[in-house]
Parts: sequence; structure tokens; C-alpha cells
Amino acid sequence: QVQLVESGGGLVQAGGSLRLSCRTSGTIFRARDMRWYRQAPGEQRELVAVATSDGTANYGDSVKGRFTISRDNAKNAVYLQMNSLKPEDTAVYYCNADFPRGTYWGQGTQVTVSS
Repeated sequence: QVQLVESGGGLVQAGGSLRLSCRTSGTIFRARDMRWYRQAPGEQRELVAVATSDGTANYGDSVKGRFTISRDNAKNAVYLQMNSLKPEDTAVYYCNADFPRGTYWGQGTQVTVSS
């Protein structure tokens, strides 16, 4: 059973930084596209960033220039470096990855940015 586990969330002041990690277990296959989503209370889940299997990174407009997605293919891990955080970045952040047998989600990690 493929499992994705996020870590690195927490409470930070506006302007600060956090680095989220997502590690995969339960598979011998390399992940294809790996993504970070977030969901704020009362809001729809939003795509934050994508790291494709060929090394391309894409970002949502609200995080461009502040967030950086990266991946370690040997570990089937994906990371999200978040800089210049704003209160509106407060949300539960989820990682998501495509594998040959389907798409899997982590359980989420809370990020809270205080003003």
C-alpha cells in the first residue's frame, strides 16, 4: 500500500519560511508527477505546485516567486520551500503523487501564518 507522509508544517510569523517534506513508502515504483495542494477552512482544495517526472516545476499564481518545489527521485520524496509567507497561506497542505496503479494523497500538514 502506497503511503505519503507530510511533515514540516507549523506556526510561523508573516514573512517567515517553512519547508515541507513528503516521503513515500510502500512502493518500488518511481513517482510520476508529484504535487502540493492546500486547503484553507471553507475553501476548495487549491493546487500549489507541481514537479513533473521530467523535472519541470509549475506553480499557482498566488505562490509564484515565493515557493519552490523540488523532488528527490531516489527517495520518492517531494519538498516545498515556502518563503515570504503571508497569513493567506494558512491552510492544510497535502502532497499528492501519481504512481502506475493510481494517485495517492498524504494526510496533510497544517501551516499557520500569523500576522
